Amino acid sequence: MQKIADEIRTVFTGYSPDEVISIDKLPQAGSERHYFRIHTPGKTYIATYGANLQENETFIYFSNHFNKKKLATPEILCVNEGKDIYIQEDFGTVSLLDKLEEKGFTAEVYGYFKKSLEHLAALQVRGHERLDYKRCLTNSSFGKQAIMADLLYFKYYFLDALRRPYDKQKLMEDFEALSTYLSHTEYKFFMFRDFQSRNIYIKDGESVHFIDYQGGMKGAPQYDVASLLWQARANLPDEWKSKLLEDYMDAFEGIIKKQIDREIFSTQYNGYVLIRLLQVLGAYGFRGLFERKAHFLTSIPLALQNLKWFVHNQKIGVPVPEFKKVLEMCISDEVIQQFTPVQATEDTPLVVRINSFSYLKTGYPKDETKNGGGFVFDCRGILNPGRITEYKTRSGLDKPVKDYLEQQTKMPDFLNSIYNVVDIAVEDYIKRGFENLMINFGCTGGQHRSVYAAEAIARHLRNKFKVKIELNHQNSENWVTELAG
Repeated sequence: MQKIADEIRTVFTGYSPDEVISIDKLPQAGSERHYFRIHTPGKTYIATYGANLQENETFIYFSNHFNKKKLATPEILCVNEGKDIYIQEDFGTVSLLDKLEEKGFTAEVYGYFKKSLEHLAALQVRGHERLDYKRCLTNSSFGKQAIMADLLYFKYYFLDALRRPYDKQKLMEDFEALSTYLSHTEYKFFMFRDFQSRNIYIKDGESVHFIDYQGGMKGAPQYDVASLLWQARANLPDEWKSKLLEDYMDAFEGIIKKQIDREIFSTQYNGYVLIRLLQVLGAYGFRGLFERKAHFLTSIPLALQNLKWFVHNQKIGVPVPEFKKVLEMCISDEVIQQFTPVQATEDTPLVVRINSFSYLKTGYPKDETKNGGGFVFDCRGILNPGRITEYKTRSGLDKPVKDYLEQQTKMPDFLNSIYNVVDIAVEDYIKRGFENLMINFGCTGGQHRSVYAAEAIARHLRNKFKVKIELNHQNSENWVTELAG
């Protein structure tokens, strides 16, 4: 990464005479792109490194096109000769999801969602004008083939993993009917394709801006609205979803300057909601059931509850009898219970005691409960941030160290394996009324890797099992002293 950072510094220096104070690596999302924040005395910028040149070129083309129309997207400030590094406007650090998680379902947050949908309508319609869709990454339009791909993703990675009987031929016929219906929408404009609250940023507490639209193509505007309003992580109230859809249709009509048939528009919107819900289940199934990544499995019950509400309250405008049977099977209490972990209550006696420690300075934590057993995990197989000068006086509680462990070590794989093992014990201990379980993480100094891992398992167990946690960093006095010095 240092080599890339040096190249970014060179590119920026060719663009601006401002002094570069620092270049910070930002957490990596699901793509292969790497993001950096450039700090200068009076301003910050975002630099992107991506080895996929076609993806870079598409994003840069879209951004330049949208920027000319003054839409809510970043300005591309400069691109290096190899086109694998580009520098763009920085919208800050606060996403719409951050605002939602900080302030909840308040009038202020509703206003951000409404404003986001208004800017979305402008991006879709005005961004569509004179856009060269041949520059898209894959298909130039989101049509029947793309819809079928999302449906099959759900089939292969979630439905078939349930190992429940259904008529495969009739289901494929219903998939065909639904994809045909949805692909013949009246309106087709620019489709963002991944319009969710993580990709919407709130700048200076007021204006909204969009990122990560390089996968965009021509398609139905309802798809993006469904993506935002039904994002599982956001879990918006039903009243908000209904009102925000009306707000979007108001904005959409204002931009296209004519009234739409709201009943037809809403029915097709419901079809795209269903597509998005199934695509999410397919993704959770692939990551959780096939790749065995435990934290994705914990998201399946919420996704199924969303699907259950939808199936019982909405219509999609085309008869699909076998598909409906399959959906009813997926949202049955039996299937939801299959993916819902046992959770502690106020009366559950279990306390999970989690410790980080240093093998050299403190040794193994003592079990004061006399329960015996539990787990000790050795983190010394993970690259040590403490060997890097800039992290030496920091700890596993600090964001730069967290980013390093998450992005440049095998810590995510290490923890995922631990989740699978520990979850078995915690679930069993809750069922059997046990009172104590100890989980220990050790590393050389008890400062970086073990602290990060202990925090991660505590967060995981709280979220999944709602169990009582006692978290202790045994060597904290040592590294707090070092930080203070």
